[in-house]
Amino acid sequence: MNRKLAIATLLIIYLVIAAGAIVRMTGSGMGCPDWPKCFGHLIPPTEEAELLWRANTTYERGQVIIREDHLEVARKDFKSSEFYEESNWENYEKHDYAAFNPWHTWIEYINRLLGAIAGLSTLLLFLSSWFTRPKRTDLRLLSAILLIGILFQAWLGATVVYSVLNPFRISLHMFMALVLVAVLFIYYEKTVERKLFGQSSILGKYLLAGFLLTLLQVLMGTQVRQYVDSSKEQIGSNFFSLQGAETLLFYIHRSFSILVIIFHLWIYNRIRKDHSSLLKTQQIILTLIGISVLSGVIMYYFDFPFSTQPIHLVIASILFGFQIYIWLRSYRSTNETVN
Repeated sequence: MNRKLAIATLLIIYLVIAAGAIVRMTGSGMGCPDWPKCFGHLIPPTEEAELLWRANTTYERGQVIIREDHLEVARKDFKSSEFYEESNWENYEKHDYAAFNPWHTWIEYINRLLGAIAGLSTLLLFLSSWFTRPKRTDLRLLSAILLIGILFQAWLGATVVYSVLNPFRISLHMFMALVLVAVLFIYYEKTVERKLFGQSSILGKYLLAGFLLTLLQVLMGTQVRQYVDSSKEQIGSNFFSLQGAETLLFYIHRSFSILVIIFHLWIYNRIRKDHSSLLKTQQIILTLIGISVLSGVIMYYFDFPFSTQPIHLVIASILFGFQIYIWLRSYRSTNETVN
């Protein structure tokens, strides 16, 4: 039961990552300018007319309208009269962004809905872990970390909205999603092999080093992305070319990819000789690294074509998962050999 729930939660979180990439690709991050609701609604509006003040209309406390290019929030439940009454409304103070695009709103809403489903799945995993017999303290601890992590992730999502898509907070939001992925993989492997780290694994140390190299590469990539986002904001345009505007970090990020490829090819050779059961997984990892590098090259030389950025992000997150998986599997493989 716990194993199936862990797999389901992992798949849902990957759906959230993919949805987040689509949100970023389409510029839909502010499609719902408040949190956790969307324009004060559990189900968002489909037309701008629903967000404009109307006479003889019933409003609920917390409901949001757009008036004179800013958001206003209903102070209480009331029915409007023939004239706008300022005492019934208060300015939305979190930020001054006030725009409605139905496509952006519903893309962001679906992203949040998937996040809520991920939270529910994590809660079920937590409850299941605590009622598992015989008692598994390790699973209880991991499920508690996951539950705290998903709550923290929800709070991060709110701060991203309140900051009007601050690039650093977006990157932190993404990093936290990868942390949840890592903990879920550890949880899953613990349901298969209780004494997962019982035996020393030389290969495991090499795989961990490869994983850390890739993680460092991903973190540098998020910093490059922050630079691109900030540059777009400064020039007031969605078009931005890195060619001619490269930073030192960009050159390090680009060159570091060569080291990542060489190191993982070396690991592949080690696995091919001594750990054939892990060979297919390492082949997938090399393929994902190749696709990630290729998408990065395309973004640089073709000025970020539509969809390349989310593909780059999703591939990197899938790569992250496979590297965690093969690292954990190396310990299981060691235990099986010893036994």
